[in-house]
Amino acid sequence: MKKAIIVTNGLLATENAKTAHGLIRESNRFEIVAVVDFANAGKDAGELLEGKYRNIPVVKNIEEALHLKPSYCIVGVATSGGVFPGSLIEEVKSAIKSKLSIVNGLHDHLIERPDIKKMAEENGVTLIDIRIPKKREDLHFWTGKIFDIKIPIIAVIGTDCALGKRTTARFVMNECKKTGINAQMIYTGQTGWLQGGKYGFIFDSTLNDFVSGELEHAILTCEEETKADVILIEGQSALRNPTGPCGSELLISGNAKSVILVHAPTRKYYEHEVGWGEIHSIKSEIELIKLLGSNVIAVALNTENCSDEEAYKFQAEYEKDLKLPIMLPLKEGCEKIIPIIQQLISSNH
Repeated sequence: MKKAIIVTNGLLATENAKTAHGLIRESNRFEIVAVVDFANAGKDAGELLEGKYRNIPVVKNIEEALHLKPSYCIVGVATSGGVFPGSLIEEVKSAIKSKLSIVNGLHDHLIERPDIKKMAEENGVTLIDIRIPKKREDLHFWTGKIFDIKIPIIAVIGTDCALGKRTTARFVMNECKKTGINAQMIYTGQTGWLQGGKYGFIFDSTLNDFVSGELEHAILTCEEETKADVILIEGQSALRNPTGPCGSELLISGNAKSVILVHAPTRKYYEHEVGWGEIHSIKSEIELIKLLGSNVIAVALNTENCSDEEAYKFQAEYEKDLKLPIMLPLKEGCEKIIPIIQQLISSNH
């Protein structure tokens, strides 16, 4: 793996840095050696994120990280509209001048900025814009071959954005592998690719006509090449988030008949914006998923703004009310769902 630093422009402790959060927890593509974030300099990124020391220092600027000999600089934020926030573009320029190649997951493509492109050429570094749309000839249209797959396909869907859908999917995948289950994951966002995902596509940079086909193609290819026992699909946004309703494609076009639903008990409005409306109840979300032809097999709770006591109280209340396994991924892991997945696999043999 190539050594990389992450730049977050003071946003490391916010939801906007979810790309950085995923890479701090795990990456099979890059070795993360530091995070550049002026607001949290002097801390360990793992301790800041979840109280777990990971030997990833948070530094004030690019120069303070160069002694760690990184080759890449990763833009670690995901903003509304995919634009560079604050002075982050200046940090990117500083990284280029320091001979670091840039990996950018925002919709604001660096390769389309003449000054940045020229600077990269002059310093002999590469610009990698993950969200550059595929060419038409490289896209796939939906065929229906997805219905030939017999193994369980599980979608990890949330009741809102930035809840930990990708993190939950990876936790479940890794837990499966511990028990000898060949679980594979389909990534649908830039962070999934950055973490080393082999099968998937970038959902929000794909022409709408080909979203279903790209999803199907990723699942078919994954199943054929890995002989997986179960496939997990990373969800995006939420079924009823008005800024980007998403999820039915996974259930219908991806034929995911099982769902892990991620929910934040303390979050009231979509993306915390009152004007966007209240998040619908978890019971109604489960019913909607059922109407779309799939079943929720477990719930994973995002315990933002919860004390440990409150988190376990919510877990107990939801288990009693929903009669489903309720996971606390960041506190307990996802071992609780393994017997259910084993049962799904057995029923398909």
